Amino acid sequence: MAQKDYYEILGVKRDASEREIKQAYRRLARKHHPDVNPGDKSAEARFKQINEAYEVLSDKEKRQKYDRFGDQWQYADQFTQRGYQQAPFGDFSQGGATNFRFEGGDLGSLFEELFGSSRSRSSRRPQSRRGQDIEYPVSVTLEEAYHGTNRILSLEVGEPCSSCRGTGRIQNVPCSVCRGSGVVSRVRRLEVKIPPGVKDGSRVRVAGKGGQGYGGAASGDLYLVVSVKPHPLFQRKGDDLYVEVGIPLTVAVLGGEIQLPTLKGKLALKVPPETQNGRTFRLTGQGMPHLGNRSYGDLLAKVNVIVPTKLSGKEKELFKQLSQLRPN
Repeated sequence: MAQKDYYEILGVKRDASEREIKQAYRRLARKHHPDVNPGDKSAEARFKQINEAYEVLSDKEKRQKYDRFGDQWQYADQFTQRGYQQAPFGDFSQGGATNFRFEGGDLGSLFEELFGSSRSRSSRRPQSRRGQDIEYPVSVTLEEAYHGTNRILSLEVGEPCSSCRGTGRIQNVPCSVCRGSGVVSRVRRLEVKIPPGVKDGSRVRVAGKGGQGYGGAASGDLYLVVSVKPHPLFQRKGDDLYVEVGIPLTVAVLGGEIQLPTLKGKLALKVPPETQNGRTFRLTGQGMPHLGNRSYGDLLAKVNVIVPTKLSGKEKELFKQLSQLRPN
C-alpha cells in the first residue's frame, strides 16, 4: 500500500499548528485549483490530494488518529477496541511497516470485522458518516461586497464510490475504482450567493453543499472564504468607509455644494463657509451594510482644499488686496 503523508502533501511539519495547516491549505488550494489550471490533470490530482490531507489534519480528532495509525486512521476505533497500539498493517505515516503491539483478538477476525468476508463484502453497507465540510476561496470587489453578488463555482467534492458502496474493498480486495479509499471525486458546478456586507476573512456558509454523506448521513457544508480587493478610492474600516475629496479654495472660503462619491453613486454635500483643509464630514448610513441585517456603517469624507494655480493678473491683484485686508 502506498504511503500518504498528509503533512508532506501540505508542506508542513508534523507539529504544525492549526493556523499553519490552514494557511498552507489555502495557499496550495489557490495554486492548484482546477479553475486556475484548466485542463491540467496533474494540478487536478494535486488539488484532490490537498483536499484529502486538509480534511484529516484540520480535524483535531482525525489528526490524532492519523498520527497514531497513519493511512488506517479510519479504523482507529476498531484497532483500539482490539488492543492495537499502531495500525496492524504498518505505520504508513512514518513510511514502511513497523512492529505493533496487540493485546487481544487475531488479525483474521479483525480483517473480517473491518473488511467483511469474501462472501459478504460486496453487499456490506458502508458506515454512516456525515460528509466533509469544504472551504472555497472567493475574491470580490468592494462594490460586490456592498451590493452582494453571485458566483458560479466548479467544486470538486468527494462521493462514496458506487463500485464498492463506499467501503473501499470488494470481496476483501481493494477497490480498483477508488483505490481502496471508498471515495471518488467529481467536479460539480454550483451557483452561490454572497450576501451584502462581507469583508476580508468572512466565512459564508452554504448548508449541505459540501462533501456527500455516507450511508445515508447528511452532506457536509460549503464555506466560502471571502477576500475583498482593495479599492482605488475608498478605504474600509469595519463597516465604515473613508474617502478624500478635493474642493476649490473659493468653496472652502465662501461655502457651497460639491458632489461626493459613494458606492451608490454621487451624493451632494453642503460645505459650510470657512471650511478648513483636512476637515472630515460624517455621512450617517452611507457606509457598508452590516452583514446579516439592513443597517449600514458611515461614510467619512475628508476634504482637501485645492490651491489655484496659473493665476491671471486680476486674480493675483485680488489676492494682494486680500493679503492687505488680512495682514496676519
